[in-house]
Amino acid sequence: MSQYALRIPDSLAGYAKELAREDNVSLNQFIVIALAEKVSALKTEAFFRERAERANPEKALSILDSVKKIPPISGDELPG
Repeated sequence: MSQYALRIPDSLAGYAKELAREDNVSLNQFIVIALAEKVSALKTEAFFRERAERANPEKALSILDSVKKIPPISGDELPG
């Protein structure tokens, strides 16, 4: 496991300590979870960006056009 010394502004550290206390976790665990959430969000964004670059809108539309036109099941209608 790696160690990294952080310099956190007092106001931000205070908020983080308060939230960690509310979640019944240590400040260290709170920071690790927050970092994991941020890394996950950025990796997810990159994944979808890469997928979008490979997209073929014409092919997707042709697939959608081939679907049978049937009314939605009761309760699945779009709002008016």
